[in-house]
Amino acid sequence: MEFECKTPATVADSLTRTVCVKKTQQSILNLTVLGLFAGVYIGFGAQLSTFVTHDLAAYVGLGVSKLIGGAVFSVGLMLVVIAGAELFTGNNLILLSVLDRQVRLRGLLRNWAIVYFANFAGALLLVLLMYWSGLWRTGGDAVGVAALKVANAKVNLTFLEAFSRAILCNWLVCLAVWMAVSARDVVGKVFAIFFPITAFVASGFEHSIANMYFIPMGLALKGQGLFEASANLTISGMLVKNLIPVTLGNIVGGAFFVAALYWIVYVRKSKQEA
Repeated sequence: MEFECKTPATVADSLTRTVCVKKTQQSILNLTVLGLFAGVYIGFGAQLSTFVTHDLAAYVGLGVSKLIGGAVFSVGLMLVVIAGAELFTGNNLILLSVLDRQVRLRGLLRNWAIVYFANFAGALLLVLLMYWSGLWRTGGDAVGVAALKVANAKVNLTFLEAFSRAILCNWLVCLAVWMAVSARDVVGKVFAIFFPITAFVASGFEHSIANMYFIPMGLALKGQGLFEASANLTISGMLVKNLIPVTLGNIVGGAFFVAALYWIVYVRKSKQEA
C-alpha cells in the first residue's frame, strides 16, 4: 500500500542527495533572484500578520489574535515552497548534504551568503513599497503604530532571549519545509506548512528574514510621530540587538536540531546498514 506521504527516511534521502545539492549548484543570478523573491514573500506574510492583528486583541483576546496572526503569516512560506524561492532559514537544511559529503562546506556558505543578502534586499523592497502605499495609515494610523511597536519590541530583546526564540523558530520552519517535501500534492504541502508556521508566529519566536521586514518597517515609520520608540530602534540596534543573535539562533535551530540530528538518524544509519 502506498503511503499518503513520503516516509521521514525518504525525505532525508531526497533532501540530502538531490534537493540540497541542487541548491548549491545554482548560479549567482538565480540565487539572487530567487532569494529576492523569498524576502518579499516572507515580508508579505509579515505585513499581512500586522495588518490583520493590529486591533484584533481587543475583540478576541491576545492569544487568539496571535493564533490568527500566525495563520495568515504562513502564506509567506507557502509562496516560497510552492511558487519557488530561496530562503536562508530553509536552506539551513543544506547541512544534510555537507555531512553526507555530497556538498563541500564552501558550497553551503556560498548559498547561505548570497541567499541571506538577497532575502534582505527583497524584504527592504517590500518595506519601500508598503511605505509608499500609505496603507500603514489604515485605521487612523493604527496599522503603523502596530508595526512600530513590533519593531520596537524586537530590538529590545536580550541576546539570550533573541537567540533562544530563534532556535525554536527555525526548528519549526525547517520541520515545515521537511514535511512539505514529504507531501505528494499541493494541498498536502499547504497543510504541512500551515501548522508549524502558525505555531512559531503565535508563540512569539524570532525569524531573521521576517525581521528584515518588521524592523526596517519600524525604522521607516519612526519619524512619523506615531509612537515614541526606544533608543535601540536604529540600524545598529537592528543588527546588533536582533539580526545577529536571531540569525545565529536560526542556524542552530535548523542546521543542528533538524538537519544534523535527522542526518544521524536516517542517512548515517542507512549508510552503516548498507
